[in-house]
Amino acid sequence: MTPPTTPHCDLLLTGGTVITVDDARTIHEHATVAIRGSRIVAVGPDDEFADWRTDSVIDCRGKAVLPGLVDGHNHLAQALARGLGEGMSIVPWLCEFMWPYSIAMSSQDAIAAARLGVVEALRAGTTTIIENHYAPSDLTTTMAVAQVMEQAGLRGAVARGMLGDRTEIAARRGQPDGLFRYDTASELAMTREAMQQRPRGSMVEIWPAALNLAYVDQRVVRGCVDLATEFDTHWHTHCCESSGDPTSYLDAYGVRPVQWLAKAGLLDERATLAHAIWLDAEEIEQVAIAGAKIAHNPSSNAYLASGTLRLRDLRALGATVALGSDGPSCGHRQDLFEAMKLTVYAQRLATGDPTACRAEEALELATREGAKYAGIDAGVLAPGKLADIIVVGLDRPHIQPVHNPVSSLVYSARGADVEVTIVGGRIVYQHGRCLLIDEDAAIDEARERAQQLVARAGMQALRQPLSR
Repeated sequence: MTPPTTPHCDLLLTGGTVITVDDARTIHEHATVAIRGSRIVAVGPDDEFADWRTDSVIDCRGKAVLPGLVDGHNHLAQALARGLGEGMSIVPWLCEFMWPYSIAMSSQDAIAAARLGVVEALRAGTTTIIENHYAPSDLTTTMAVAQVMEQAGLRGAVARGMLGDRTEIAARRGQPDGLFRYDTASELAMTREAMQQRPRGSMVEIWPAALNLAYVDQRVVRGCVDLATEFDTHWHTHCCESSGDPTSYLDAYGVRPVQWLAKAGLLDERATLAHAIWLDAEEIEQVAIAGAKIAHNPSSNAYLASGTLRLRDLRALGATVALGSDGPSCGHRQDLFEAMKLTVYAQRLATGDPTACRAEEALELATREGAKYAGIDAGVLAPGKLADIIVVGLDRPHIQPVHNPVSSLVYSARGADVEVTIVGGRIVYQHGRCLLIDEDAAIDEARERAQQLVARAGMQALRQPLSR
């Protein structure tokens, strides 16, 4: 008779309140998560793990253990301009602030911004980022940003933002010529090369991204869909963030943006649409039927007074919706705990219904729905899933007492309460420090480059307080 084999793993997270985010919304008190390699191998009450052998144990008593958070839409390059652009709606914010900043940004600026951004993200429990990179978008910089993300321990994708040939809509909206660095053919060729270097399955992939449906060349959008199909990835774009986007598109093409995607056969399950605030009922149905996915950015939507996503309508039809921070100059903090809270609050304010969105749903958007959006096998604490996990301290005065752990996390916790971040079974943040990147050096370089960049872009006036 063969003696029983003693279970073993590489890491045990013991004693915590384990929030699985599974279909039943199961929560285990005083429970353990076992990790072997990059995957979870077991989840359950502590007493079931008494005989397990392991190389390492993290005591999670008094803490919550939950899936890592997925940021479905970010712009790490914005990290050097945090706090500027106050009091503007989306179009002036772009034309007077973000476009001049983007044009003035060097490759080294973008890399420094990415380093600062990944430190902030990991410290706040983000384990996956879909980074919409466009400043500058040359091949070398694009690949360097992906490398920064991977070296820091993050999972995700760099969605390379493309504009292509300058369109009539872009000209009417006042988009500067300096943004349109490459023609459409060059944009698509460069993205193809980047995707070849970091194909599907890379820790950080490259996705094609038409920067904004409202004003990019339609051939860029078609090219994105073709590349995503060829390389088996998702594709990304800004979609109907401004109330003027659908009407300007209708004036130019005789059709609304998402309606055009659907009619042209371009709206598919690979599409990841950032914002998607100003969709009509037909477009919401088209998104759901196609299996397209939405990145909801409640912080930036509120900051720019852009509007409120029709979350209830999208979810009722089965659409996948993730959460995004939308960059350090627009969302200001890469804190998906804040995004969860704002999601609930915005939906209740918009509908006047306190049941329009609840804490459990917001947590699912930040974890399991985000994982579906990103195309990764994570977002739920269950055997076989990727071990993208965070540990959150619950003993803070602003969290105690904990009557309902999900409500406490969504409404009371913040990114600074994260104590451990694990990506693919590897601890990348613990004891108040990122373990794979020099935090102090990243902050020092970002601070120095930010001063130079703001001056070079001629934006010193944006640093002054608003006059009455």
